[in-house]
Amino acid sequence: MNSGKQIKLPPPKVKGQTSLEEAIAKRSSVREYSAEALSIAHLSQLLWAAQGITHGDRFRAAPSAGSTYPLELFVVAGRVEGLAAGIYRYDVPNHSLYLHMEGDQRQKLIEASSFKQGFIAQAPVDIIICGVYRRTTDLYGQRGVRYVHMDTGHAAENIALQAVALGLDTVMVGAFDDDELSTAMCLPEELAPMYIIPVGKAG
Repeated sequence: MNSGKQIKLPPPKVKGQTSLEEAIAKRSSVREYSAEALSIAHLSQLLWAAQGITHGDRFRAAPSAGSTYPLELFVVAGRVEGLAAGIYRYDVPNHSLYLHMEGDQRQKLIEASSFKQGFIAQAPVDIIICGVYRRTTDLYGQRGVRYVHMDTGHAAENIALQAVALGLDTVMVGAFDDDELSTAMCLPEELAPMYIIPVGKAG
């Protein structure tokens, strides 16, 4: 599934200076971002918060129905210190990135979004959450579709709260054309895009 050179991410931290209560209180949707780049350490922390391994060799930061883990994360990077612009796939077991597509592809996300939401390309990074339904429906049948959507919400909220704890901002974007986004990102057919999550500092 992965190809190209492995880009090992900095190890995540498990202690911070912002309490959970503070992060919840400060979280809000931001639709205007500054030109400031994101550090690769911050990107590492965000991805770990969403789907990183927290204990054992497979259990993750966000709950998943039956530990089926149907989510795949992609990073559409425009301005990340130490990381070339491009689309990267997050490799959970190795806490690494693999290049999926070269070049700054953020404008393509705008074209795939409803209402042409320009702030998607303002943010230095967009995290795309995708789901593989069969991983969960193989165990739970059609009910598993609902569980994949729940898993998506768990991971997205972790990203939002981790962003606040890092002094960053986010917004959840669900208004996009699935087929257009999949085509723009050259996603395998089994991957269904769920969320576009811009991350950066408010402008």
